[in-house]
Amino acid sequence: MDVSGIAAAASNLAQYKTATDVQLAVFKKAIDISAQSSLQLIQAATQSLPNNPPNLGNSIDTFA
Repeated sequence: MDVSGIAAAASNLAQYKTATDVQLAVFKKAIDISAQSSLQLIQAATQSLPNNPPNLGNSIDTFA
């Protein structure tokens, strides 16, 4: 293998590593955004519950 082949292989390896690092960073950012969105959805769902009296929903009428 000549010197130009070694240089080309090293250049390709560096480009591959850079591309992999960028893809990993984008993936981590997507996970963070997904986690934030999920948390906001859960918080919105729990805040929109009606203010029912404390005794409402404690029993089930089984005689129908």
